[in-house]
Order: sequence, then C-alpha cells, then structure tokens
Amino acid sequence: MRWIGLIIEFITYGLLSYTVVLLEGYVFIAVYSIGGIRKYLNKNSFTNYRLLAGSTQLPGVSILAPAYNEGANIVENVRSLLSVHYSNLEVIIINDGSKDDSMQKLSEVYDLYKADFFVNQQIPTKNVRGVYKSRNNIYSKLIVVDKENGGKADALNVGINMAVNDYVVCIDVDCILEQDALLKLVKPFMESPHRRVIATGGVVRIANGCEIADGRLIKIHLPDQFLPRVQTLEYIRAFLLGRMAWSRLNGLMLISGAFGAFDREIVINCGGYNPKTVGEDMELIVRMRRYMEDLKLPYKVAFIPDPLCWTEAPASFEILGRQRNRWTRGTIETLKIHRIMFFNPKYGLMGMISYPYLFFFEFLPPIVEFGGFIIFLVSAIFGSVEWKFFFSLLGLIYSFGVLYSVFAILMEVLTYNQYRRRKDILNLLLTAFLEPLIFHPFVVWSAIKGNIDFLRKKNSWGVMTRKGFSIAKKTI
Repeated sequence: MRWIGLIIEFITYGLLSYTVVLLEGYVFIAVYSIGGIRKYLNKNSFTNYRLLAGSTQLPGVSILAPAYNEGANIVENVRSLLSVHYSNLEVIIINDGSKDDSMQKLSEVYDLYKADFFVNQQIPTKNVRGVYKSRNNIYSKLIVVDKENGGKADALNVGINMAVNDYVVCIDVDCILEQDALLKLVKPFMESPHRRVIATGGVVRIANGCEIADGRLIKIHLPDQFLPRVQTLEYIRAFLLGRMAWSRLNGLMLISGAFGAFDREIVINCGGYNPKTVGEDMELIVRMRRYMEDLKLPYKVAFIPDPLCWTEAPASFEILGRQRNRWTRGTIETLKIHRIMFFNPKYGLMGMISYPYLFFFEFLPPIVEFGGFIIFLVSAIFGSVEWKFFFSLLGLIYSFGVLYSVFAILMEVLTYNQYRRRKDILNLLLTAFLEPLIFHPFVVWSAIKGNIDFLRKKNSWGVMTRKGFSIAKKTI
C-alpha cells in the first residue's frame, strides 16, 4: 500500500504549491489595486460632474435594459434610468417576451403607444413585435421594445440594433443607478486620445435592505440577511480589489453584465452578444479585445471604482446556486471559444497573463478544492492523513481568506465608505469570519455542478426570482 501513500503525498504537496501560488496572486492583486484607486481618486477630485452634466458636448449614450418577468421592480427601475443626470440620452427597455405583467405596467404608467420605428438589423435577432413610445413628453427619452423571447443576449442585440448613439450602456433592468453614474462611466471614452476605449465598467453594489423611492437610492443599509450581506462583502472584494488591479494592468476580461458601457461600432463589428452562451458579458469583452488585438489597434478596457450601480442579490441558496452555476458555465464557454489565446504571445498581455489567470485561478480553483476534499476523505480512510500538516494548511487558508476580506473592508472604509455605521462595519467583519465556513463551500459546490451541467450541455439560465426593493415612504 506504500504506492498509495506516495501518490497521496505527491498530490498533497502539489495542492500545497498550487495554493501558495494562488495566494500570492491574490496578494499581488490587493497591493496593485491600491495604486489604481489612489490614481483614480486624485485624478477625479478635480472633476466638476455638475458642470459636465449640463454640457452639450457629451457623446450620445443609449441605455439598453432587457427585461424578462421583472414586474416586481420594472416601474421603479425605469424611473431610475430616466432620472440619471445626462443630457444626450435615450433609454431602451427590451421586453424579452415576459409572461408576467411587465408590459402592462409599463404601458399604464408611461402611457405608451405603438410607434412606427425602423430597426436596422445589423445583428440577427428574434422577431420584434412592436416598438412603443410615451405620449407624455416628459418621457420622450423612453423607448420600449416588445419582442419574442430569445434570452438576455438576444434582447441586448435588439437594443444595439435600435440604438442611435455611439455608446451603449447595457444594464440589468433591476438595477438602480447613482445620479452621476453615466457621467463617470462615459468619461474614460473622452479622455483617452492615444488608445481607443472599447468598454468601461463600474462597481456594482448590493441593494437588498436599502431604501428606494422614485427610482432613486434614498438610504443605504447593510443587508440584514446573511446571504445578501456576504455577497456585499464578496462584491467589495471583487470590484474594489480584483477588477481595479486588472484595469490598471489593462488586462480586464470582464465587465459586469449588470452595468457596462461599450463602443457600439466595435460591438457591431464583433457581431454583438453571443446568444449561445450563458456568459455573454464576459465572452463579448474577450471577443472585443481579441478583435482589437488581431487588428493591432491600441485599446483599453477601463474600470471605474466608484459605486455606480445597485442591484438585488439572491437571498436564497436555491437562486444563488443557479446564479453561480451559470457563471461557471459562462466562464468555461468563454475559455473554450477563445482557447487559441492560451499562452499565445500574439495576444500580448491578454494571451500571456489574463487568459491563463482566468483558467488557473478562476476556473480551476473550485475543481482543485473539491478534488482536495475527495483526496482528504480517501487519505482519512487509508489512515494516511498527516493531521498536523492538514490543520496547519487549513488554518493558513482560512486566515488568509479572512485577512483578505478584512483588507477589502478597510479599502472600502478608506475610499467610498458606503456603510458608515459602526454596527455595519462590525457585521461585515463578522461576515468575513463566517464566509469561509458557510458561503464559500456552497459556492464551490455550485461551481462543481456548473462544470457537470456544462458537460451535460445544459444551456439554461434557470429561474431568477426577485422579491423587489424596499420602497421608502415619501415625505412632504
């Protein structure tokens, strides 16, 4: 049985080496993000966004918001989109064959009528049943498209075909925007003379528990429920540290599907969103970057560390599991479609660093972690576990996870400080200690199921039920 022990020992030290490299990668990202955030804060401290909001020189922007069975939030969300501070704007709501009362609510509240509208179908899509505008001039920026169900990617492609502006902002219709969100998101497009900015993204935060009135965020609260609260911590860590660092490197391969701006010409040249993948947001960014690399054109994908967008997070393990399952399948599909870039020097930093990082440190970790758990069980059965080594490694990983989260909380407090009550900070710190024990194992298991579903060729999104926002009472 000695050979079993040797195999287990070889795998154990291999896992240890992988873990050390992974943790070193996280440390680099955390440290490197600091410089990017400081540079952004210093640079934008001189910007007068109120003056910019009234400028007639702003580039035209079309907001694209797909909606499928979003009746719980649809009215408040459209109000939010219409109320953002931006002069040259159109808001396109794409009803993707909803089976609830979404279209009825929109028609009643915004007094819609069916308009004659030409759609230049540069990207193939499902059939458009009708284009609607409001009889009320207050809502002259609003366009509502009713189409056959084809999924989020197909709905966004319809919006891209209909948009008349140079830049499109793709957003989940359940999101609430900060008033100056578009100004900050579009600014990188205007200030990069030497490299063409093809996409920008901003920080997405969790709106569960926050108070919303007339489509605006009135009061910020840390969610009371554990799952939305731990996702709040996860989002702070991912956006403020991870994406800020990759943006500084110009190696960012993902703009959140919840809120991102794109150069419409480049999107159309690349063929729009891919309706055959469930990770259409990541896949489009990678395809746009690959397009620019193939043409050897200087470009940049920018990231804004400001909290610009607030969204409702899953509050149940069932819905959360479906979301993370889908994210895993989307990552695998993107890696598969663009596998030619893997360690390919032709694609520069993206081929040599960004893509390999996505493969080794985003796709592989859940598989490695789950495999390590199986090996531990086998080792325990055969009595080959070195318990002192095991608990030392477990303590190292747990401590690092907690400290990384605490560092992210510190960066949040020192920069944007959205959660200002001492109670909220203490709850976030407590969540940092609980996350590795409760939330992380579930996310790993959801990722494993995502891998299994990918092998089974499952391509569905799954039902993502929303409860709606907490509506603040109006005061006179």
